[in-house]
Amino acid sequence: MTGWFSFLHGEATAGDVLALARVERVLRDAGAAYDVVFSPGFRADGTHFADVDPAAYSRLVFVCGPVHGAQVEELHRRFAHCVRVAVGVSVVDAGSPAVTGFHRVLARDGAGDGPGLDLAARAPALPAVPIVGVVLTHGQHEYGGRRRHEEVAAVLTRWLAGRDCARLELETRLDAHDWRLCGTPAQLEAVLSRLDLVVTDRLHGLVLALRAGVPALAVDPVEGGAKVTAQARACDWPALVPAERLVKASAEGSVGGSVEVSAEVSAEGTLERWWDWCLADGRAEAARIGAGFRAAESVPDGVPDAADGLTAALREASEAAAGR
Repeated sequence: MTGWFSFLHGEATAGDVLALARVERVLRDAGAAYDVVFSPGFRADGTHFADVDPAAYSRLVFVCGPVHGAQVEELHRRFAHCVRVAVGVSVVDAGSPAVTGFHRVLARDGAGDGPGLDLAARAPALPAVPIVGVVLTHGQHEYGGRRRHEEVAAVLTRWLAGRDCARLELETRLDAHDWRLCGTPAQLEAVLSRLDLVVTDRLHGLVLALRAGVPALAVDPVEGGAKVTAQARACDWPALVPAERLVKASAEGSVGGSVEVSAEVSAEGTLERWWDWCLADGRAEAARIGAGFRAAESVPDGVPDAADGLTAALREASEAAAGR
């Protein structure tokens, strides 16, 4: 079985891979044996065209996507001895060699008949995965030589790439003109409240996640700790990793050998421990903290912040200024 997910310079979309899963289910139910060819850029450990002996196969199935172009035509030449069927595809030009090279084309659209349901719609049900907002900063130059922002971001993003989760890059910066960014705090809170977890090295990434009742895996990107650490303590939030915990492991890991392995495991082990806690007990704890923030708006002795002392400070400062 092939598709655009098979070609070195093709692409693997979620729809294509779900369409493949639908066809796999049909073939398995029919008791048919098959192999799937993947692009090495998509699945390095899969079966690739370079590994395939065309003579070992009698049939070729092309799944989803448009049937056009030189790459599809090359399939017809390489697998000329096979029965070739395209399924769930778009026919752009019915007279092109890419289309006419198939013995049968089970089109979803463009073949003259009414459009058919895309294969992805009836793909097998998928396992649930956590939705994770990622809120990182590369700024804060005021911390000078204590900045570890780039190193922290590199470790976090590399680690997140290996997690089975839906990652959503978010920004606390508001912009009324950039459609990719939220224009109001309410818009950002609407997104945060629908997440399962936030991974962040920003103070407001931590606070706004907890305000929305969502657990946050926070990393302080400043060596020795700074405002993220202070805010985690103020919120009584335990899921905090100091920059040194990640950066030191990464630096030690660059030495090589067994030290590299143990350092990497140590850094990832710390992140994974807090990840698991956030998605388990951390959910209830974040909900409790968020409820406390909201209750403080109506309860005089609720969670205190600096604004509680503002009027007194203004009065005292004014009196002191008048007495000079």
